[in-house]
Amino acid sequence: MRFTILVVDDEKNIREGLGEYLRLDGYDISLAADGREGVAAVDRGDVDLVITDLRMPGLSGGDLLKHVASRYPSVPVIVLTGHGTVEDAVSAMRNGAYDFITKPVNLDHLSILVKRALERRELARRNEELMEEVETQRRTSTIVGKSPSIRRIFDLVRRVAPTKASVLITGESGVGKELVADAIHNLSPRSDKPFIKVHCAALAESLLESELFGHEKGSFTGAQARKKGRFELANEGTLFLDEIGEINQNVQIKILRVLQDKRFERVGGESTIETDVRVVAATNKDLKEEIASGAFREDLYYRLNVVNIHVPPLRERKDDIPLLAGAFLKEFADDNGKPIEGFDPKARAALFAYSWPGNVRELRNCIESAVVMASGGLVTMDDLPPSVRPGEEESVIRVPPGSSLADAERILIRETLAAQGGNKSRTAEILGIGRKTLYQKIQDYGLEPAG
Repeated sequence: MRFTILVVDDEKNIREGLGEYLRLDGYDISLAADGREGVAAVDRGDVDLVITDLRMPGLSGGDLLKHVASRYPSVPVIVLTGHGTVEDAVSAMRNGAYDFITKPVNLDHLSILVKRALERRELARRNEELMEEVETQRRTSTIVGKSPSIRRIFDLVRRVAPTKASVLITGESGVGKELVADAIHNLSPRSDKPFIKVHCAALAESLLESELFGHEKGSFTGAQARKKGRFELANEGTLFLDEIGEINQNVQIKILRVLQDKRFERVGGESTIETDVRVVAATNKDLKEEIASGAFREDLYYRLNVVNIHVPPLRERKDDIPLLAGAFLKEFADDNGKPIEGFDPKARAALFAYSWPGNVRELRNCIESAVVMASGGLVTMDDLPPSVRPGEEESVIRVPPGSSLADAERILIRETLAAQGGNKSRTAEILGIGRKTLYQKIQDYGLEPAG
């Protein structure tokens, strides 16, 4: 990685000489003639280290130091002075200077200081990235998976969460769309504000408008008191509209107005209420088909679909099954006080082979049932629900009588590898061995495909 060093000095010969010397050490160099130019250069970004004279006309090096220390605390500042007084040194260090060097500059000493300062800068940057990654994982811990599609979802969530953009999450029922909405809110600047969820399909059309926008006392039969709606309750936070494709045209128009104008009226009310709400919606329907049929408004679709996050079905990301199954197993084993450590090979193979039409929700229910039924330290095939167990022919690998253990192992690896389409990671998971061990056995048994 190439670092950029900003050299600030009102004496042209000094700043250009230092710049040329440091350039020979492999650094990118930026030059400034006074503190004001230095502030502008730092504010433009991409400065990793500042070397500045203290006493300059106009904005001094001390002022530049204070600016950098307050706004960019991870950027080290080395201060130069031709006076070298104790007072200058103490003042600079108190104001956040990394170190202090007197003129005329000892270039060898400066090189050492620069190297150490940049090493500390790089360490601080890596620590910041690590802490950010740890915090991201904590806030998205409900989303489990390692497949390319899940990694892409993680990336999209990280990029969209800090913004105000509306997000439309699409995918089949049970894939975990609500968990993605949770992660977006948890990683957003609104994470300490309300996160209100509305399951649109669970509410009758006659009640949905009141639930979303609230109502005034007496606005309809049974409205015995004023009630705040979800848009009002979610002010400054996030509103998650699950199954947005189920709402009627009348409510669609009112949601569109809130997204456009940031205001609404309660049912039966005349006062306009302003709201600052970030809307995240989800649907298992193809909204473009709904638009074509006239069931969904095109203008609302584009307001909601500023960013689209598609969650694929579990059958298209089977690499996530071991992590999901393991997470659910731990959860339900802990809940039920059962010392269950994992799945036996046949049970693992069955979990991989099944198509999971109910997606993650079905897998979760399956593992809960298996934990309840399990009587030993491992979940077996018999503990799984009947719908998940393969047919008898599918579960049999034939080993000829009289085969050696090595021959039997070779057949087992070959057939399992073939059943998993050559996926070695999945095969290792099913067989309960490490990938390195599997790779070695594939090589030993000559199971690598020709060519």
